[in-house]
Amino acid sequence: MSTLRLVLYIVFMIICLALTFIVLAQEGKSAGLGAISGMADTYWGKNKGRSLEGKLQKLTIALCVLFMVIALVLNIKAI
Repeated sequence: MSTLRLVLYIVFMIICLALTFIVLAQEGKSAGLGAISGMADTYWGKNKGRSLEGKLQKLTIALCVLFMVIALVLNIKAI
């Protein structure tokens, strides 16, 4: 097994664990009854990208892309 493949496996496992933790740390997307009465349009709803939830969502997307790229690279037989 080449050194590059071993390093990619280790990075892949770290990404898997981080992705699992981050997805479990996020809150649910259920709007509840607040969306019916218009309460979803609050300050926190408008600035969600700057909050912890917004950062976790962006980090989840980035880790998912890395997960897919490394999975494809590890699946190539030439390495």
